[in-house]
Amino acid sequence: MNTHTPVPRIALVGDRSPHVKSHVRIPMLLDALGERDGLVLDAYWIPSGDAEEPGAVKGFDAVWLTPGSPYASEAGALAAIRTAREDGIPFLGTCAGFQHALIEYARDVCGLTRAAHAENDPAADTGDLLIAPLACSLVGHEGAVRVTPGTLAASVLGADRSTERYHCDYGPDSRHLDTLRAHGMRFTGEDEDGQVRILELPGHPFFMATLFQPELAGDGTRPHPVVRALARAAAAHAAAGANSALTLSAG
Repeated sequence: MNTHTPVPRIALVGDRSPHVKSHVRIPMLLDALGERDGLVLDAYWIPSGDAEEPGAVKGFDAVWLTPGSPYASEAGALAAIRTAREDGIPFLGTCAGFQHALIEYARDVCGLTRAAHAENDPAADTGDLLIAPLACSLVGHEGAVRVTPGTLAASVLGADRSTERYHCDYGPDSRHLDTLRAHGMRFTGEDEDGQVRILELPGHPFFMATLFQPELAGDGTRPHPVVRALARAAAAHAAAGANSALTLSAG
């Protein structure tokens, strides 16, 4: 009987560009995960337009919605998030991925069907903006993030405070966050001013998103704990799938 666990497959959803620093960094980080941690992932880039296709990310062991907004297809980004959320596929969203994770949850779980992103829909009614321009741009900014004890974020980061790097002009409008909380989303990291910087979904195998960009930490040779945690979750997902297939074949 073949008990070999397949190499976990990760979908990198986004419109890959050599001009987006995180897109250049991510392959370096995946290589470093294999070399430093023995966490080898089989990575596939999926353009946001292709992610609109039904089942585009089904069968993957992890989905990473990468930075680089506006996406060519908002619908594709949201479809990838929904599939990962509903199918229990480990998910990480960073920067724009964080922003769109909020939009998907607001629309598909909370019934806020008009929830809008100011960058994607600048003509949206102010009351519908879930993602709005930041009062101060975070492009090139570095700042402290305080983490809620006893959460996935705390276990991943291993500390109640970390310093993280950003590259964004948009963030969550606090007016709608209580509605998302009431429907099960948890905000587990804040900056020094109490602005949300990390979200997660309790009960999901691994669902986390950060407004900061962990892929920009350091020089790219040492994966950030958030990236390492996603890789471990992907490996666990692949192993569970292999065990399930063996059980079925044995039956």
